[in-house]
Amino acid sequence: MAALGWLTPRRRPATARSVLAGEAAAEAARKSSLPDDQSSATDQDTSVPGATEAPFPVVGDERAAAFFDLDNTVMQGAAIFHFGRGLYKRKFFQRRELTRFAWQQAWFRLAGVEDPEHMQDARDSALSIVKGHRVSELMSIGEEIYDEYMADRIWPGTRALAQAHLDAGQRVWLVTAAPVETATIIARRLGLTGALGTVAESVDGVYTGRLVGEPLHGPAKAEAVRALAAAEGLDLDRCAAYSDSHNDIPMLSLVGHPYAINPDAKLRKHARALDWRLRDYRTGRKAAKVGIPAAAGVGALAGGTAAAVALHRRRR
Repeated sequence: MAALGWLTPRRRPATARSVLAGEAAAEAARKSSLPDDQSSATDQDTSVPGATEAPFPVVGDERAAAFFDLDNTVMQGAAIFHFGRGLYKRKFFQRRELTRFAWQQAWFRLAGVEDPEHMQDARDSALSIVKGHRVSELMSIGEEIYDEYMADRIWPGTRALAQAHLDAGQRVWLVTAAPVETATIIARRLGLTGALGTVAESVDGVYTGRLVGEPLHGPAKAEAVRALAAAEGLDLDRCAAYSDSHNDIPMLSLVGHPYAINPDAKLRKHARALDWRLRDYRTGRKAAKVGIPAAAGVGALAGGTAAAVALHRRRR
């Protein structure tokens, strides 16, 4: 029930660790952002259906930008779980850790929402796995993992929205609890400006196994967007933000143009109450009912998902 505390910015104010995480993410994003003349680089497809849906953005507004949540907004599933699969393939950890990653991913795809306990467990696992490895090594591997597990899971509709901002001359950042290195790779491959993500501490280019602040989740995302906007001279009232999760209401509430994308039930209700724009790119009755992408290979996970749900119910 802890996630309910993020329904509005005022009900759960940012902690000092949230502010630290947000500021660290903003600093990392500015360092890794693509130059303006490269913001429409690789993997672009301006003919994707939905590119003309949104009446926004305003062309030529240099003080406007767009901020996109990643998991289940831009990409089906959670980036950190896909990253874990790639690390397992490269023997970074044993089968028991893979089983845990698989269970967490099955739950995420069944429920269509983030479970803070599962996401925290996944991040703790990832930190322990990468401890002692060089940042450059994980960045190189991350490029391969993107091609193997992530490239085919990008929502075309959301990508078209991001492209509309780029075509209008605006900057576009991902904002995610995933590691900033992983988020930066995804942003680069999609031709976006950069990414705000969870910052893992490193010394002399080697991961220590600790975070800077806390995971970029809930209020910390809002702090990151606020810090980046101040540093870049953006007017948040002219900016847009996109997310699927009620956990991101603090971030969505910061901007003048909030969008609910593939929203969970709580965000859908909140968005309708405030007359926010909604977009849902999931198709099929089952997808609409439980938030599973129709073409996401659900059949292959059915047995494991049923077992995971049964285990979850017993634990409750």
